Amino acid sequence: MSLKSPFPDEAIPDTSLYALIFGSLEPQERQRIAVVDGDTNESLTYDELDRRILALAGALAARGIGPGNVVGLISPNTPAFIVAFHGILRAGAVVTPVNALLTEKEIAKQLGNSGAQALFTLSPGLQKANEAAAEVGIRADRVFVLDGAPGEYREHPTLADLLAEGHAAPEIAVDPAKLAVLPYSSGTTGNAKGVMLSHRNFAANLVANQPLMRLSAAEKVLAVLPFSHIFGMTALLNLSLLHRAQVVTMRRFTLDGFLRVVAEHRCTYLFIAPPLAVTLAKHPLVEKFNLTSIKIIYCGSAPLDHDIAMTTARRLNCRIRNAYGMTELCATTHMIAFDDDETRLNSVGMTVPNMEIKIVDTVTGQEVAYPAAGSPETSAPGELWCKGPNVMLGYLNNPEATRASLDEEGFLHTGDVATVDGRGVLTIVDRIKELIKYHGYQVSPTELESVLLANPRIADAAVIGVTDADGQEIPKAFVVKQHDAENLTAQEVIDFVAERVAPQKKVRAVSFTDSIPKTPSGKILRKDLKLREAA
Repeated sequence: MSLKSPFPDEAIPDTSLYALIFGSLEPQERQRIAVVDGDTNESLTYDELDRRILALAGALAARGIGPGNVVGLISPNTPAFIVAFHGILRAGAVVTPVNALLTEKEIAKQLGNSGAQALFTLSPGLQKANEAAAEVGIRADRVFVLDGAPGEYREHPTLADLLAEGHAAPEIAVDPAKLAVLPYSSGTTGNAKGVMLSHRNFAANLVANQPLMRLSAAEKVLAVLPFSHIFGMTALLNLSLLHRAQVVTMRRFTLDGFLRVVAEHRCTYLFIAPPLAVTLAKHPLVEKFNLTSIKIIYCGSAPLDHDIAMTTARRLNCRIRNAYGMTELCATTHMIAFDDDETRLNSVGMTVPNMEIKIVDTVTGQEVAYPAAGSPETSAPGELWCKGPNVMLGYLNNPEATRASLDEEGFLHTGDVATVDGRGVLTIVDRIKELIKYHGYQVSPTELESVLLANPRIADAAVIGVTDADGQEIPKAFVVKQHDAENLTAQEVIDFVAERVAPQKKVRAVSFTDSIPKTPSGKILRKDLKLREAA
């Protein structure tokens, strides 16, 4: 017996992603500011943004780029990213967003696997992009530069060149069920795979998120999470534009820059990864900026600690909410609603409209027993399975991985361990592959990380399983000290955790480090820590 969302279903528009967002623009909305570059303060109205998207679609179509083609997009968050993303879609092609931090070999691997025929990049990354493009046979004149003046690059048309050509956008019919975007899953525990997401997947997620998130044209949304990641792509880029909010972009994160942009632009909605919530709760620099414009902070992509979240909310006098999703689910399946002040913030809230879930025992393969409706009791933990219109089409050219993740009923097996209470509130316990087995006990790294972060002398922390001298797996903590805690010792860390957890869960080894390796979306790269440990 699956559990359906407690919220009523939302009608899903039967249209392309471009048409959903820009096809409904009213004349008065066209004059609103759509996007502001937080680094340069340059802005585009909705009308200017739409006109550039249409002009780019025409330029791509004139080059034969359209339905059936894939185009790579490497860029930090800028207004030009939005033009390229929606211009590619309006031309009928597929976008494969590429993490700007990837190496040339990694970029080439994604371009080759996706079958990309063209590539957009910024000038600082042009050499790397050229090398990757050449490796997979993309011609130089199909490597487009998003910045730069017209004619600046002899072999590479700039975005300005393409927009100046004056081609009309093509007349095409886009099937909403067809592939729109091909992001690659982060690969924190394995090789990244191409996740096939349709126009309908995006439309379903956008209409499901809005009743809980309450975005409006009055809001200014800070886009610091990368647009190339599914969380940034759906919430910051597409949902914000759909509801005519103003998007304020940041090319790269620095704490000073982040706080400055929030203060100068009076941002009201922030979308961040939980590690930044820790910083906002603890760092003294926060006090130097006027952050009173913030109404709400949404966290996602990694576990959020309740006490840290409450400290952040009190310090900034704003709401803070947690959410859950993944690339394969076209972003969000669970969220704490804007006006829900009761649900604990270490949970991920309730299932969004149009979705249903199962929680399945990882040993027996059977659904766990669910608590009675309304009960505060929680179920036994099990793997979270999700079903609904935003579930991916599958993994590109990887039927074996698709079969392992998507069952015959349409449920996606997330690999995340969760519990649910009688209200339908879901709490993510951990990842199946990341649980530590200590003398037969399952130990959650996430739980231990929450305990560690409660220590005011610890700025950041991560936990992995390592092998001790007796060949047993034990929990080991990697700890970043606060700036005023240089005398913190490993034994003090071990004792702090031991006082707060059951004996089998204790941290049994500690290493101090300057930083914790993470993806741009904030997920801890445990595989990097394991490689560091093995070196």
